[in-house]
Amino acid sequence: MRPDVDLLVAGAGPAGAAVAIRAALAGLSVVVVEPRSAPIDKACGEGIAHSAVSYLSRLGVELTGRPFHGIRYLDDAHSVDALFTAGPGLGVRRTTLHAALMSRLASLNIPVIPTRMGPITQTPDLVTAGGLTARYLAAADGLHSPIRRQFELCGDSSGEVRRGLRQHFQVSPWTDLVEVYWSKLGEAYVTPVADDLVGVAILTSARGTFDSHLDAFPALKRRLGGAPAASAVMGAGPLRQRVRARTAGRVLLVGDAAGYVDALTGEGIAVALRTSAELVDCLRADRPQDYEAAWRRVSWECRLLTASLLWARNRPLLAPRIVPAAATLPGVYRTIVNRLS
Repeated sequence: MRPDVDLLVAGAGPAGAAVAIRAALAGLSVVVVEPRSAPIDKACGEGIAHSAVSYLSRLGVELTGRPFHGIRYLDDAHSVDALFTAGPGLGVRRTTLHAALMSRLASLNIPVIPTRMGPITQTPDLVTAGGLTARYLAAADGLHSPIRRQFELCGDSSGEVRRGLRQHFQVSPWTDLVEVYWSKLGEAYVTPVADDLVGVAILTSARGTFDSHLDAFPALKRRLGGAPAASAVMGAGPLRQRVRARTAGRVLLVGDAAGYVDALTGEGIAVALRTSAELVDCLRADRPQDYEAAWRRVSWECRLLTASLLWARNRPLLAPRIVPAAATLPGVYRTIVNRLS
């Protein structure tokens, strides 16, 4: 039996779209299956690292947004900046990012089918899903991936449950940095995404509304100064997603579906792009069995740094010392930030 395409991609978010674009540029035939209408929004910080912006540019994805030049940590008594050395990141509305990805898919004549993937079957040589047969399937179907569940690749779900809430405010950015406010409740990320718009994403394990969580960050609330909300509140979580393996035969997980530690370091898109490149390289070589090791190799540093920071964040004695430590050791702080940029 001959396949309909080389690669079937489940999900047209950043990870899925990047896989499809890179595969098409490598000469593979690709179809994307995405039941949601474009542009797709998501509760995320919307700050894209310089490395990710550069990679998207190489894929031919044209982005518009507001540059940011570093990360600022703040608590009630401290403030410390880490400026990027490689180049600025870009604050981009998630809907703007997705529209740019969809435009690039269209320019490459990659079909995006508005349907659900449904049950997946496979043989040693082929994968069948959504009415199509392919040589491989890339599962980029998100944090709570149904495909990951279908193939029983989910790991232990124990541990503290953290979630994120995001809302935009109509106000001119007061800095060209992404600010991270720390409090007992959690963290609030402020990303400039336009000349008159900032996004605020709050990460916490506490239950409550966005407004009630914002009260835990009085300095940020004063900065916003009663600015009108420019979007509805969106939520995501639980953030931690443990995964036993990234492959099941000819099905390969990528992006959030492949596992997620936390949004604490804001590296989700950058890691998704790096691992999507490895996935396509493995498929071009017809060696899907190499993907697990490749995924671990290119994501280990981010996973380690995020897990370490999260571990400290979850220790009552250490959490209040994170920002003071960054202020006391600014060189170390800058090095870590730039390793992640």
